[in-house]
Amino acid sequence: MSTTTVRTLLAQALRSRVVGDDPERAAQAVWSTPGRRWYPDDAIIRTIHQDAAMFIGGIRALLLQSLHPLAMAGVAGHSGFRGDPWGRLQRTSAFIAMTTFGPEKQADELIAKVRGIHRRVRGVAPDGRPYTASDPHLLMWVHLAEVDSFLTAYRKYGDGPLSHTQRDEYVDQSALVAAKVGVLDPPRTYDDVRRGIAAYRHELHGTREARETARFLLVDPPLPLPARPGYALLAAAAAASLPGWARHMLWIPRVPLADSVIGQVAGQVATRTIRWALTAP
Repeated sequence: MSTTTVRTLLAQALRSRVVGDDPERAAQAVWSTPGRRWYPDDAIIRTIHQDAAMFIGGIRALLLQSLHPLAMAGVAGHSGFRGDPWGRLQRTSAFIAMTTFGPEKQADELIAKVRGIHRRVRGVAPDGRPYTASDPHLLMWVHLAEVDSFLTAYRKYGDGPLSHTQRDEYVDQSALVAAKVGVLDPPRTYDDVRRGIAAYRHELHGTREARETARFLLVDPPLPLPARPGYALLAAAAAASLPGWARHMLWIPRVPLADSVIGQVAGQVATRTIRWALTAP
């Protein structure tokens, strides 16, 4: 099998998993539909959201988000996360793509649809507390975990440096969509993000559901055997990039020096391979 064939097959497999069965049509809806966009071509949010490091950032965000029992209850009870993980990944990918790169009209329509879904997602967590996905407090936690994870993944494994100024610009640009989704007073700087995560620490717990999610994401993902080695690199990089307190809650073991080195190597190998595949001529 030639290198070109391998590259093409890998690109097709990645796009089908992340975008769906018709990636060309999805791409046209985002990139070819005329209309004004929220972000200019040189916006840092565009640079980060189209980088291969987002694969790692997405896994890390899910792990971090699972530590809030009410957010975890909503995901476990309503998102189809375990029954249809690729469907959820594709919906998340479509949302990020449309709100970052798509025309304003379609992006606003998608956000309205998501807010409607959030209003219907409600229930009672295993600890007896009621929850609703439209709760601004929970939406803030989800946003903080995503912003921190995408920035951390890009800083460690992204295709280019990230200055402190760009980091703050990314947080500020992300606030636009967060506010439209329902986050009240979203963070505007990375220091705001760090303070926000610290403020939630007392609400976070390594529940059985959270640890099962970590095992599902890191150890036993629903993947065919040939895809598992590549995914294992992404998962190892995501786990290694988590803060120590989060790893402790999720029972993810840590070997200080070796863990850092292995995670860095895994992340670099995985993201470089993805970039190689997706930039096929």
